Amino acid sequence: MPRSNRRVAVLVSALAAVALTVGACSEPEAENTVTASDGITYDLSPEQSGRIHVDKVDEIAAKVPQAIRDRGTLIGTGSTGSTPPLGFYATDDKTPVGSEIDIAWLIADTLGLQYERQTADWAQNFVKIDSGENDVFISNVTVTEERKDKYDFATYRLDNLAFEAKKDSGWTIEGRKDIVGKKIGVGSGTNQEQLLVDWNEENAAEGLAPAEIAYYQNTSDYYLALGSGRIDAYFGPNPSAVYHSSSTGESEVIGTFSGAGDALQGEIAVLTKKDNGLIEPIQEAINHVIEDGSYAKVLEKWGLQSEAVSESVINPPGLPRKAP
Repeated sequence: MPRSNRRVAVLVSALAAVALTVGACSEPEAENTVTASDGITYDLSPEQSGRIHVDKVDEIAAKVPQAIRDRGTLIGTGSTGSTPPLGFYATDDKTPVGSEIDIAWLIADTLGLQYERQTADWAQNFVKIDSGENDVFISNVTVTEERKDKYDFATYRLDNLAFEAKKDSGWTIEGRKDIVGKKIGVGSGTNQEQLLVDWNEENAAEGLAPAEIAYYQNTSDYYLALGSGRIDAYFGPNPSAVYHSSSTGESEVIGTFSGAGDALQGEIAVLTKKDNGLIEPIQEAINHVIEDGSYAKVLEKWGLQSEAVSESVINPPGLPRKAP
């Protein structure tokens, strides 16, 4: 197998990596791209020379709190692993790239700021916002009613979740009863975890066996578990599942659902500390890039056109609170 394919597979998942063997070399620049089955060529390079930028909009930028304007940077936090196309490490294994980073840059550009992104585990991202160390959390964060107690949100993408299983599994998931007795991997503290917990409770109320929930922090870990049969499926963001399944051919999407449950379309949003003065200019920045077409170009670049929103909304209805 060519070295370019080897490199891409390692980035995409450990499932593909374990099957690789040493082969012929390819041109070095080929390492920085991967072409999926839908024809999209993804840029995996640290340089991201094709990143889409926009000009500052003075009227919107003037609404940013003075301390941040004086500093000249928008400091973001997010979780980055090997989970294309949302947030993952480029071919240098240290530069975060992906759709979430590109969206953040569109916002920062509009506000006349440089975007500075730090990385942290999922729970630590919230701690960084709470402490004021970081201004924004932009990393596939779903709006929930509970989170709205402490944070403000400006939406920028639909939140769709997907179950991913091994190729030709012969299994589809159309609702909660289809997970009975299965072992499903999920990230801890995510809204997909909450949906699985809710489904288990509803199934138990009807005397049905619960699904076993297995928790994973890293993409490589859950894809190894999926490939070895230690879990039946992984439940995570739809973009990651579509990217992985189309890029490796080792898995398939067997069901998709709104991140907010059956009654509401979930939405992904920029998260800020409540009432810190940032959410209004961020929302206006998002609506500006929606209107000028640069937002659509970013989604197209990463294959996420199906999750586009027509406008950004501040603090919309979110994932319902868990019953006490």
